[in-house]
Amino acid sequence: MHAKDILIDGFSRIREEVHATVEGLGPDELSARPSPDTNSIAWLVWHLTRVQDDHMADAFGRDQVWLSQDWDKRFGLDLPRRDTGYGHSPAKVARVQVDSGELLTGYYDAVHEQSMDALRGLAAKDLERVVDERWDPPVTLGVRLVSVLSDDLQHIGQAAYLRGLLQSAAA
Repeated sequence: MHAKDILIDGFSRIREEVHATVEGLGPDELSARPSPDTNSIAWLVWHLTRVQDDHMADAFGRDQVWLSQDWDKRFGLDLPRRDTGYGHSPAKVARVQVDSGELLTGYYDAVHEQSMDALRGLAAKDLERVVDERWDPPVTLGVRLVSVLSDDLQHIGQAAYLRGLLQSAAA
């Protein structure tokens, strides 16, 4: 198995979990927060998708789907256009509201499609390319991809856990 195949499998698992976590939830459940200082499912899925979109676009020299396909307008959030959610205060987390899970999964699917297109074209040597020299040591494409994969898996796990909490409270 090649490294790109492992990455493709990993990112495909995120897509499966995004759909499973969001499916069947309404706006109130998507925006529910166990306490004022915690994140909602909507915020977690939006954020993991924004990070994947932002980092993959940068690493592969592509446009962000958020901007090029007008997802920023579809979401209509009261946030800067390039905001990814990094370092959001509870007040900013509360701004991420959606009318349906389809908006979240639609955006994720568009980002996933662009990510898969980029990953399918990878050669092993590409993973050694430096994509960010602001760090010591500089960040390679391989390290960046694993970082995005790790961050996304953590956030979708948090969202799935929150879904379970909401469903158990409703039962």
